[in-house]
Amino acid sequence: MGRPRAFDEDEVVRAAVGLFGGRAYDGVSVDDLVSHLGVHRNSLYKTFGSKRGLYLAALRRHLADDVRPLADALAGAPDAATALRLVTSADLGLLVLAAVERAPVDEEAAAEVRAALDAVDRAIADALGAPADLAAALTAAALGMLVRGAPGSVGAALARRLDPSV
Repeated sequence: MGRPRAFDEDEVVRAAVGLFGGRAYDGVSVDDLVSHLGVHRNSLYKTFGSKRGLYLAALRRHLADDVRPLADALAGAPDAATALRLVTSADLGLLVLAAVERAPVDEEAAAEVRAALDAVDRAIADALGAPADLAAALTAAALGMLVRGAPGSVGAALARRLDPSV
């Protein structure tokens, strides 16, 4: 019989969200995981199977803890400017990195990213009574602002165009 686990799996996954969200999958080594998460290498492999296994667990946690609540908030957005502000103020670092880094090479990550983006698009479309392609364009614009690193100034300009009362 093996020793009981000396770490909280939930805490490790939450910490991995921050690590992968700040440095991306390829920017995090197994040694980084071991040292930053306080988990022994053998325990990491026994629990998650691989670095990729931990990454997918972290991505799913990020989607559940950050993206799902965003979609819920978007469902009540009264206008496009509000939807834009909600998306650009959310913590979506891991989602964005997963979309550009892992989705092109990992079908499981791609499926998770697609489902998350579809949920955001649907919430925007439903809230605004907008066509699906317009909602997807608004999501893409908001995520692009996050990638540019200046969601405040760019977002404010776009919000003024979408809602002149802003």
